[in-house]
Amino acid sequence: MMQSNVEDGSDITTDAEIIGRILSGRINDFEIILNRYRGYIFKIVSGRLPADVVADLSHEIFIEVYKSLPNYDERKMFRKWLAGIAIHCCYDYWRQHYQNHEISISALTEDHKRWIDEVLAAKSEDVFNNIENQKEAREILQWALADLSAEDRMALTLVHLDGLSVKEAAQVLGWSSINVKVRVHRSRKKMRKRIAAMLSGDI
Repeated sequence: MMQSNVEDGSDITTDAEIIGRILSGRINDFEIILNRYRGYIFKIVSGRLPADVVADLSHEIFIEVYKSLPNYDERKMFRKWLAGIAIHCCYDYWRQHYQNHEISISALTEDHKRWIDEVLAAKSEDVFNNIENQKEAREILQWALADLSAEDRMALTLVHLDGLSVKEAAQVLGWSSINVKVRVHRSRKKMRKRIAAMLSGDI
């Protein structure tokens, strides 16, 4: 499969050609892959992990990519293969660092608390919709996600934040579709309960 997936248009060399050169001993050519997909990987990681670990985890992902190149099947889209490695590395991070109720309400800033006050004061659905698109709302979503297990967090993120179907998420995670569907349903219920408790002042 011929694929270049060039993001800036400056290099028309295909991914498969670059990988072939790397595997034949031209290891310095891996820098082309690094430069080509650095932003893509950073975007994947920053949407799933705390900001203070994004840079280090992104670096670790590229190390894993380099080590896994001999196993790459060029019949598959390299970009999707790369994303799969990144997602699994994020999953491993949460599996290793997960502790229930790890992040407390005290970790939220004054901006977050003002967002909560605005939500409580909202008089209409339109007002709430405008408020929930603010930066603080997205950060509170991440706060609530951190309360989920690694498995539940990844299932919910893939389906509801990345827009994958249940079947596609199951393929990425190596689970059954039923397992993904159950975890997503359970996770949404738990998140709604946690955010509702925060808004009501019970946390």
